[in-house]
Amino acid sequence: MQIKELARATGVDVETIRFYEKEGLLPEPARLDNGYRNYEQPHLERLSFIRHCRALDMPLVDVKRLLGFVDDPRGHCLNVDDLVDEQLSRVRARLKSMRALEKQLLQLRSRCTGEHAEGGPCGILDELVSAAHGEACACHPEA
Repeated sequence: MQIKELARATGVDVETIRFYEKEGLLPEPARLDNGYRNYEQPHLERLSFIRHCRALDMPLVDVKRLLGFVDDPRGHCLNVDDLVDEQLSRVRARLKSMRALEKQLLQLRSRCTGEHAEGGPCGILDELVSAAHGEACACHPEA
């Protein structure tokens, strides 16, 4: 299949496929007489594997390591576990950060009185302007 067909089958952009080839994640396919790349089932399966890992937000360096384990599966289960544990730690750290961000936004949102008269004061904008002046605000009270 041609690159457009591979892209359509996997939902991966053509430029991304080329990037993966250049980075060594996806082997270069054979070329047809007309110079077009000729992808086969193993390319589709490998690209689907990469896409799945990326959907789990795994960094490309980890995806490359996982592909190495797929290519040579002898005794690497512990290493795979470690990779997934590391990703889980990153996700948990981001969740913690996102909860803190949510709390800040809720504090900022609480400054809205609900009265939206034209030209009237806006509690949210007032807080953001105060923060821009280096003053404490609802979402960053310790500034």
